[in-house]
Amino acid sequence: MNKILVTLENLSKEFKLGKKSFKAIRDINLAIYAGETLGLVGESGCGKSTMGRTLLRLHEPTSGKVFFDGVDLALLNKEEMKQMRRRMQIVFQDPYASLNPRMTVQDIVGEALDIHKLAKGELRKRRIEELLELVGLNPQHMSRFPHEFSGGQRQRIGIARALAVEPEFIVCDEPISALDVSIQAQVVNLLKKLQSQMGLTYLFIAHDLSMIKYISDRVAVMYLGQLMELASSSDLYRDPLHPYTQALLSSIPIPDPIIEKKRQRIVLKGEVPNPLTPPSGCPFSGRCPLATEKCRLSVPIWREVKPGHFGACHYM
Repeated sequence: MNKILVTLENLSKEFKLGKKSFKAIRDINLAIYAGETLGLVGESGCGKSTMGRTLLRLHEPTSGKVFFDGVDLALLNKEEMKQMRRRMQIVFQDPYASLNPRMTVQDIVGEALDIHKLAKGELRKRRIEELLELVGLNPQHMSRFPHEFSGGQRQRIGIARALAVEPEFIVCDEPISALDVSIQAQVVNLLKKLQSQMGLTYLFIAHDLSMIKYISDRVAVMYLGQLMELASSSDLYRDPLHPYTQALLSSIPIPDPIIEKKRQRIVLKGEVPNPLTPPSGCPFSGRCPLATEKCRLSVPIWREVKPGHFGACHYM
C-alpha cells in the first residue's frame, strides 16, 4: 500500500437531543491510504455521513483524533484549518440542496478560487472553464443557474467545485444515491477517471453494495456508529467474516434466476436499536444469529483477524 494519508484514532461524535445525547459514531479506528478508494457501507442512520463530516471537521469530534498527512487537525487554528481545507474536500449527497440556487455555475465553482485567492479575472474564468470540461460539462453554460441542469449535471458541478482547490482527498458522501440509475454509473466512472488522472484519494460512502464493490479498493462496514469489518474489496465480498456483513451481502441480487432461486438469504430478526439507548456489549448482539451472553455483556475489540482483514466480533 501507499503511505497513510488519513488516520482516525478512537474517533467519536456525540449529539445532544434535548436532555439526552447519543453517540452517532464511537471509537472509530481507521487508516486511509493515499491513492485508494475506501468504501463505507451500512444501513441508513448508522453514522456513515457523520463519520465523513467529522473527519473533515465539519462536525467537531467529541473525542478522539484525526490526522491528515501526519497533522493533528484538532491542533490547527481557524486560518491553518482553512489552508488544510485546500487538501481535503467533500461532494455532498443531494445535488439539489448542495448548490446555491441564486448563484451561477461560474460563481459556485469560482467561490473556492476566491476564498483561497487562487485566481482572478481572466485566469479565474479559464480555470472554471477547465474544471467544467474536466467533469464533462459545457463551459459555455457557466452563466446558467443550478435549476437549469439535470441531477447528474448538478452533481458534476459539485465535483468541479470540490476539484477547484486541487485537493488530495475527497469524501464522496453518497454522491449517486439521489441520481437516476442510468446516471449513477456515469458519475462513478467520472470519479474513477479523475482519480487516475489526479491521484485522488476517496472515502466513498454509499448504500449500493454492487457499486461499492466496483469502485472500492477496500470496504468498511458500519453498524450503529461502530465499524464491524474492514478488508480489501475482493476479500470482503468473497469471504465476509462478520455476521452483519454476511447478512448485508446476502441481500445483493444475483442476475441469474437459477442461482438466485437456490441461494439462501440471511434475514435479520428485530430492528436496529434506538441510538439513544444502545445495547450493552456488541451493538449487533440483539439481531445476530450467533450472539451469546458474552456478546451482550462485553464490547468486542477491533482487531486484525488475518492480514489486512479487521473486525469487531468475539467469534471471528
